[in-house]
Amino acid sequence: MTTYRVKQAAELLGVSDDTVRRWAESGRLSTTTENSRQVVDGQDLARLAQELALTGEHHDPGPVVQASARNRFVGLVTRVVRDTVMAQVEIQAGPHRVVSLMSREAADELALEPGVLAIASVKSTNVVVELPEKQ
Repeated sequence: MTTYRVKQAAELLGVSDDTVRRWAESGRLSTTTENSRQVVDGQDLARLAQELALTGEHHDPGPVVQASARNRFVGLVTRVVRDTVMAQVEIQAGPHRVVSLMSREAADELALEPGVLAIASVKSTNVVVELPEKQ
């Protein structure tokens, strides 16, 4: 089971740590304790990320002041559909839903499943999914 510290969950959702704690206290987001720290289950976090995106309840980043040809979207895997050869991976990156088609082998090697933190690197029409270095 993938879990995230409150601060990580807040960053992924684009809200404050206090907001995540309030959501946990109200039951909107479930938490457990690992090593004396409050953590959020990755699948529950992915569900809430989708809910926030659907309801439009997300942080507005403001106007774009810089852009690049290569874009990276940090988010949570919300769905993985595998067949014998290919896999469809959906990532909720703030208000953005990014879908990648990749080989099943790649999805298996990356151990992609709902709740996993991933980075969708977008260039042209290809989407490459990367895993960040664990901290």
